[in-house]
Amino acid sequence: MYHSKYTRKRNPRRAIAEMNVVPYIDVMLVLLVIFMIATPLLTPGVKVQLPQAKAEALADHSNKPLIISVDEQGLYYLNTNANPQQSLSAHDLVVKVAARLQIEKSQGEKSVVMVKGDTHASYGQVVGAMVLLQRAGVAQVGLITQSPPNGGTA
Repeated sequence: MYHSKYTRKRNPRRAIAEMNVVPYIDVMLVLLVIFMIATPLLTPGVKVQLPQAKAEALADHSNKPLIISVDEQGLYYLNTNANPQQSLSAHDLVVKVAARLQIEKSQGEKSVVMVKGDTHASYGQVVGAMVLLQRAGVAQVGLITQSPPNGGTA
């Protein structure tokens, strides 16, 4: 057996100074699964009862869509607002949407603007939101609906 001054014999009594990372990997995998399950449940925005209609889903876009919600009292909410649960006046809605459109236009992105109206909101309230979006410079607006149960038409 060849021994040099650079090789060492292991002392069987000496403690091994290596860290076992297997428990950390297990914890990370459990956290990953928890977050994967919890993320779809965290839908931000105002709770509105959507009208049901059979329609095709829009293509997925890279940037977050701008969603204006109209609740049954006719109050306006914006999903990109600092507090999406706080209602906005008509003037504030126009200003914030116009600012968002300017920012995205300067970055070369195309904005997707959607209106989410409560089933119990009047037609005039939802159209009023669309008029405000037109004042802000929005060219196209989509309406968010909920698919009817059993795939029927509504």
